[in-house]
Amino acid sequence: MVFMRFRPQLIISSFSRSPKPRTPPAATLAAAARRRHTTAVASSMAAPSEDALRRALAERQAAVDAQAEAVRALKAAGGASKAKVDAAVEALKALKIEAGAAARRLQQSVGSGGGAAREEMRQAVVNTLERKLFYIPSFKIYRGVAGLYDYGPPGCRVKANVLAFWRQHFVLEENMLEVDCPCVTPEIVLKASGHVEKFTDLMVKDEKTGTCYRADHLLKDFCKEKLEKDLTLPQEKADEFKRVLAILDDLSAEELGAKIKEYGIVAPDTKNPLSDPYPFNLMFQTSIGPTGLSVGYMRPETAQGIFVNFKDLYYYNGQKLPFAAAQIGQAFRNEISPRQGLLRVREFTLAEIEHFVDPEDKSHPKFADVADLEFLMFPRELQLSGDSAKLMKLGEAVSKGTVNNETLGYFIGRVYLFLTRLGIDKDRLRFRQHLPNEMAHYAADCWDAEIECSYGWIECVGIADRSAYDLKAHSEKSGVPLVAHEKFSKPREVEKLVIVPSKKDLGLSFKGNQKMVVEALEAMNEKEALEMKAALESKGETNFKVCTLGKDVVITKKMVSISMEKKMEHQRTFTPSVIEPSFGIGRIIYCLFEHSFYTRPSKSEEEQLNVFRFPPLVAPIKCTVFPLVKNQEFDAAAKVIAKALTAAGISHIIDTTAISIGRRYARTDEIGVPFAVTVDSATSVTIRERDSKEQVRVDINEVSSVVRQLTEGQSTWADVSATYPSHVGPQGDQE
Repeated sequence: MVFMRFRPQLIISSFSRSPKPRTPPAATLAAAARRRHTTAVASSMAAPSEDALRRALAERQAAVDAQAEAVRALKAAGGASKAKVDAAVEALKALKIEAGAAARRLQQSVGSGGGAAREEMRQAVVNTLERKLFYIPSFKIYRGVAGLYDYGPPGCRVKANVLAFWRQHFVLEENMLEVDCPCVTPEIVLKASGHVEKFTDLMVKDEKTGTCYRADHLLKDFCKEKLEKDLTLPQEKADEFKRVLAILDDLSAEELGAKIKEYGIVAPDTKNPLSDPYPFNLMFQTSIGPTGLSVGYMRPETAQGIFVNFKDLYYYNGQKLPFAAAQIGQAFRNEISPRQGLLRVREFTLAEIEHFVDPEDKSHPKFADVADLEFLMFPRELQLSGDSAKLMKLGEAVSKGTVNNETLGYFIGRVYLFLTRLGIDKDRLRFRQHLPNEMAHYAADCWDAEIECSYGWIECVGIADRSAYDLKAHSEKSGVPLVAHEKFSKPREVEKLVIVPSKKDLGLSFKGNQKMVVEALEAMNEKEALEMKAALESKGETNFKVCTLGKDVVITKKMVSISMEKKMEHQRTFTPSVIEPSFGIGRIIYCLFEHSFYTRPSKSEEEQLNVFRFPPLVAPIKCTVFPLVKNQEFDAAAKVIAKALTAAGISHIIDTTAISIGRRYARTDEIGVPFAVTVDSATSVTIRERDSKEQVRVDINEVSSVVRQLTEGQSTWADVSATYPSHVGPQGDQE
């Protein structure tokens, strides 16, 4: 991801991992973002746009006002006939009906992005999840703590299954090196990565109670409420609110504060005035050891543990590139105002991969395996032109340069396969490329896997080419070179670009900003460096844009030395680039819950029954065993089946309660169990599939084998239906 920063833009963004300063956006980017937002809310190319509907409502409302004035004038004059007045009143009524219809069309349009239907569906999902103990608020008997959740038994199993598949799909299939690093991280490590200085969100306080709020959340909620509920909003004001939503993540503290004051936004609970926005560091600080002198933090991500171990991992891998290291673990962020359930929490599970590659060769030997995949992609060109995401073939996206390189493209493809095999709906999954104003200056390319749910488009995985920034930062801070080597068969004469910033002179001129200027100078490519060298030699100084400062600075000749030097080399020493896929496991699981949930009527059609259509891969329990009636023979057969299922490694439960078999089916459908074995004889049983409710009859000795093949994906239900006789008996679904 790029830093699993959970900060919303138009989508709910999470993973901008690098502590990147807020840079004022260019006017063209802001306008393009506004167009992107407008396009995203349109339901189809043929449907009237929200802007057109607002204009139509304004015109009809103006007509109503004009006609109402005409009616008042006729009545006031006193000389008009009753027939003329009645006709004017009827015309006014007709205009009001038209205006009402226009208002309903607009309400339907602006409500389509969220609205009552989404809220109702979300509540049904969350109520089911909490009632069935998938997850619940932590410390519930003490009224809980915002942003902290406990996974219950079925939730733990779903999470364990997702992580097991992640390990199989990535760590095992790609021969990755898995590590497990501490959650407590020394301050110096996070200073090198930039987290101590820049891992912040802007916060405001209720000036009377001291209650804290995310400043951008308040502004976002205000703008969205106005757009969705104020149907008489002038078009110019609607455009302004959309523009604010589009550039929300780029507003500085001053700009954010100015908007809050301009719109009269107050504390939502008390209506008290708010303070000016100020940065709040999201890391949990602690001390290491009893003296309190060694400062540490609970890690905000898992990646830094991999970077600082690069040297040992490189030698463990036989000093060969490329290779990848992976880590699954807890991360911690002291969110200002956590909300949206599992989507924005203070402790969460990350699964991160750091794939180290030669910056001069980012091809991938297995790219052909994913090149023909076709899925929704949202490159920056489409965003800037105001278009929507489109189906693209991954191979074409890489060959055209839309995706920067094969290795990045390969991981995008692998992420797509991972998510869809988990059960994420491919039609509600897209890969969005970061816009220039979203990317750190050192990043080559970044894409987010976004999943649509009732909260909108949620960033769940980030796939970024972070170049060599992380290893260089830790090399400089620690003094330990984190580099790789390529040995030559024969010595080579090479010409190398050498950039040597004068830290003394830069420190005198830029003081606290010296480090950012040095990093920007060292990050120049050969073309940029030689152009600066020419300008310095001819003019003695030049303007230089430092992205992390968001402005141009003046560089003089004495501040930096730039030269090309020829050398004979026996080996090439370089800092590897890093391709980083980063997964927010809790976010993926929540989206999976929503994508898997549906309701269907009971047999009597008197109630709606909840069902989770989890693929067997992630289902918390793979199979249930139901004796049709309680008797010794059926109970004994159920125990034999349960023993065979256990030996095959298949999670299962036996339900011998006295309720009807249909109710037992419904109870396990509600936690997503894909298969149910009903014991109605001592020699053969029926196996029921959850979604179709179809049943087949199978010999008791074959049950574990059939269920294992189904749950491991070796056969499908269609295969089983074609092999074994179907069954419709008195124990059919009675829900």
